[in-house]
Amino acid sequence: MKSLLKIMVAITLLLSNVDLSAQIKNTKAETVKIYGNCGMCKKAIEKSANIKGIATVDWNKDTKMAILTYDSTKTNQSEILKKIALAGYDSEKIKAKKEDYDNLPGCCQYDREK
Repeated sequence: MKSLLKIMVAITLLLSNVDLSAQIKNTKAETVKIYGNCGMCKKAIEKSANIKGIATVDWNKDTKMAILTYDSTKTNQSEILKKIALAGYDSEKIKAKKEDYDNLPGCCQYDREK
């Protein structure tokens, strides 16, 4: 019985520390507007710039605002927005190339600002 209790305590301690290495260090968070329309856009925008332990993007499809959280010693806002632009999405600071935008599914093609 004592050994079972020790094993359960050890497992609990291990599981509580599992994801600590994935936390972003030297964290900087910024909000930026990124254009898109739907849930598929959300997945593509977030996937294009999420780098484990370095950067995450959380995009809101209703407000078109994204929270960029990143390790400021390893990347910057411009690099993250470039990755998102390569996926075809414009931001208020970097515009995607026409061919990248044209490759988006029809539901993801938003009205582009000129």
